[in-house]
Amino acid sequence: MNKIIAFDNSIAKISSFENGTEVKEFHVIIQITTPKLSFQEQLGTLFNTLSQLRAQELDNAQAVFKRYFLSDAANQSDELMNYELECPDCALSIIQQAPLNGTKIALWAYLQTNVQNKALSSGLYEVTHGAYKHLWLGSANNMAKDSERQTRILLNDYIMQLIKEGCSLADNCMRTWFFVNDVDLNYHGVVKARNEVFITQNLTDKTHFIASTGIGGRQAEARVLSQMDAYAVHGIKKEQVHYLYAASHLNRTSDYGVSFERGTYIDYGDRRHVFISGTASINNKGEIMHRGNAVAQCHRMWENVETLLAEAGCTYEDAMQMIVYLRDPADYETIRSLYEERFPNKPWVIVNAKVCRPGWLIEMETMAIKSQTTEYPNL
Repeated sequence: MNKIIAFDNSIAKISSFENGTEVKEFHVIIQITTPKLSFQEQLGTLFNTLSQLRAQELDNAQAVFKRYFLSDAANQSDELMNYELECPDCALSIIQQAPLNGTKIALWAYLQTNVQNKALSSGLYEVTHGAYKHLWLGSANNMAKDSERQTRILLNDYIMQLIKEGCSLADNCMRTWFFVNDVDLNYHGVVKARNEVFITQNLTDKTHFIASTGIGGRQAEARVLSQMDAYAVHGIKKEQVHYLYAASHLNRTSDYGVSFERGTYIDYGDRRHVFISGTASINNKGEIMHRGNAVAQCHRMWENVETLLAEAGCTYEDAMQMIVYLRDPADYETIRSLYEERFPNKPWVIVNAKVCRPGWLIEMETMAIKSQTTEYPNL
């Protein structure tokens, strides 16, 4: 079910999933609607909006992951953390990817009911229910010499965190995000480090990779060139995890030297979770489609994502949220109108972020949920 709720200075778009079991799921996008407010006022409005939603619309669900999109991370992150440190209930992702409606902050929040959250000594956040432990990592970073070394350290540290929780990168990690400061310059180092670390973990084009987004984004500290978020599941069996290819529309990422899956889905006893990686206007030869035309690229991107969802037995009706990355802010009004027309009630946000190839003007990612019954334990 989708719902839009307008507040005095904000708007919340909500997707909810409920199938009669204990765990209800919600994805919420909150955007400020009064750009003239100061950052402090926008921040307070956002927190008040989420608090009201939890009490009135979301059955007091617990946040399991939050991502904040900021317009100026260097000057905004500390104040944001002052709010969050009062009750750090989940992993936090904080990144400079300015909301393109002219405001200073937006939020994607993922919430669930009847789960238990806690911070682990490993640095991960654990969300438990039934047979599974869901492990979230947000805003991991370091200040090594270059993007390659930073990414190598991020991945090696994450591997050790997973080991501490009885997991491995190959068997348990389902989703990663890499935010690259000056992606046109530094993405190559991220790719090189990821490729080389993955080989050591038996992640190859002969086995599988991990669903991922690699996108432009800046951390508060300018020396951070690569920031990572990640999601893993403990208690999952290999046969519950499947990979999406959409070979009619997309090629394998390894064909052009990178190592991520186009999408992944996980079957639980009562539902299917689908993670679609950052997807752009590309064909099954790895070629950029519709260079210089943001509208045509948007339509091809939608078609690619729709094909991936179909391979997972889903449609856009099952999509719970959409994050849209736009290279050129001048394209915002055009793209916003396209999304308003096609997805008027879905939670989506459009942010300013350079895609990993200069010719790509737009990229999107999504998560979907579909009810089903299998022999596996429920979520």
